[in-house]
Amino acid sequence: MSKAGAKMKAMKKSVEKVVHGTTIRTNIPSGMAVAGPPLGPMLGQRGLNIAAFCKDFNARTAHYKEGIPLPCRIQVKSDRSYDLVIFNPTSTFLLKQAAGVQRGAMRPGNEVCGKVTLKHIYEIAKIKAQDPPLQLTPLKQICEMTIGVAHSCGIEVVKDLDPIEYRSFLEERKNIVEDQLKELQEKKEAKLLRK
Repeated sequence: MSKAGAKMKAMKKSVEKVVHGTTIRTNIPSGMAVAGPPLGPMLGQRGLNIAAFCKDFNARTAHYKEGIPLPCRIQVKSDRSYDLVIFNPTSTFLLKQAAGVQRGAMRPGNEVCGKVTLKHIYEIAKIKAQDPPLQLTPLKQICEMTIGVAHSCGIEVVKDLDPIEYRSFLEERKNIVEDQLKELQEKKEAKLLRK
């Protein structure tokens, strides 16, 4: 063996193996973590015990209403253990709940699917301020970000909201959503026929 080869072999032994932890970023419905796709394969390929993770997650989210999408960060360690950080529900989910709508606008900016007040924005921003990435962000900035999310969903932010007027708005909106869903279904069927 040459001198250079022997040096390389000695260097390889002296350098420790660096294992970079992988972070999984995903949304998991509260209380509904199951071993099936998409969560199971995501955890399985990183060598985590899927059943133990699902049990742990479901226990930690038992205080939430079942099915609320919760953003999670799972830091996988080299010994196949993990650190799980569960954030509050997404801004989009909270805004849709506050507006009383099931889905956002199909064409945001051209249509309004619901309305929320500035008080709703403030309350949502206070909830989101508890999330680790936003803990040092001023509440005013979180409010501005929440307003931006509302606009991208087609939710209008207003100062005051008349409940009777808003109920009639939501009734009209149901008809529009039904028409949009029929239109989407027709387009899907037309695509299937072309194939």
